[in-house]
Amino acid sequence: MHVRRTIIVCYSLIIVAPLYFVFVTVFKSSQAFYASPLGWPAAPTLDNLGKLFAGQPIWRYFWNSIQVTAGTVLLVLLLGSLISFAIIRFGGAAGTVLFAIFTAGLIVPSQVNMLTIFALARKLYLSDHLGGLILVSTALLLPLTVFMLTGFMKLLSRELIEAGSLDGCGEWSLYWRITIPLTAPSLAATATFLLVMVWNDLLIPMLLLNGKSKLTLPLAMLQFRGEYVTDYPMLLTGVVVTSLPLVLLFLFLQRYFIAGLTEGALKG
Repeated sequence: MHVRRTIIVCYSLIIVAPLYFVFVTVFKSSQAFYASPLGWPAAPTLDNLGKLFAGQPIWRYFWNSIQVTAGTVLLVLLLGSLISFAIIRFGGAAGTVLFAIFTAGLIVPSQVNMLTIFALARKLYLSDHLGGLILVSTALLLPLTVFMLTGFMKLLSRELIEAGSLDGCGEWSLYWRITIPLTAPSLAATATFLLVMVWNDLLIPMLLLNGKSKLTLPLAMLQFRGEYVTDYPMLLTGVVVTSLPLVLLFLFLQRYFIAGLTEGALKG
């Protein structure tokens, strides 16, 4: 019991220490930060927040991130659920082959294909465009989404879908009127997972976006990192502001996220 408590305390410190560092830095001036990086701010200030919103088009970056995140998640969920439904309906060797084709994308990390993705995006006029970023992010996240949703849909009662087919439902009705409502918690869990990945993504926006008016929030925060000097109070203030909408959204969706995860565990 003593060892278990020690492990829990150590693990909690590992989680809490970086959060404490970020939190206290938000309320420090640059001078106070460099004088005592880990100390509690002697004279807390909100100047960093004021400078962040006054000196940067932060609402533009928010809007860019919202467009990219919403567009990518909706498109990935639509395509992923349709492909997973087709895999379940085909079944047998055809379903296995289709599943293998899409999940093969999980084998090779996307970082390995950066040069190919960049060259292809430029050739198709998808670079430096939010729509292009949505399409590229969708393509990269589709294998993982198909893998997750196929696992959830396999838990559905096959007899229920067959009964709908016998009642005269076409494939679209089986998908939209039976499969989607029954897998709603699983779709919400997958959507929550994708929201975190797309909202915080830095690599793909850095690869495709150049114009300052098209920057997403994580990419915009890099402006506070100079070649020789980094403005850590401003950078970490931006990190807090960037993370806040996602934290609020996760608190709103957490019951669906937990329901989606436990649904698979209970049925498995």
